[in-house]
Amino acid sequence: MIVAAALLLALASFCFMVRVVIGPSLADRIIALDGLVVTAVAAIVVNSIWRRTDLFLDVALVVAFIGFVGTTAGARFIERRGG
Repeated sequence: MIVAAALLLALASFCFMVRVVIGPSLADRIIALDGLVVTAVAAIVVNSIWRRTDLFLDVALVVAFIGFVGTTAGARFIERRGG
């Protein structure tokens, strides 16, 4: 089950990377980067479950917080730019 979750996360990461590269607008790219952060957090949690330890959960929280701040900053940038 953990292998299936890891494969699905890899597929989702690939799809988000494609969207980052070919996204028609800056907003699409920012949303795709946020999706990449979410899949990274999920991958960290899956890794923590696989290793049967909770050492990585703090890292997942920090990555999620940094992703939130980055998405918020990107949204403010788009708002100020007028697009």
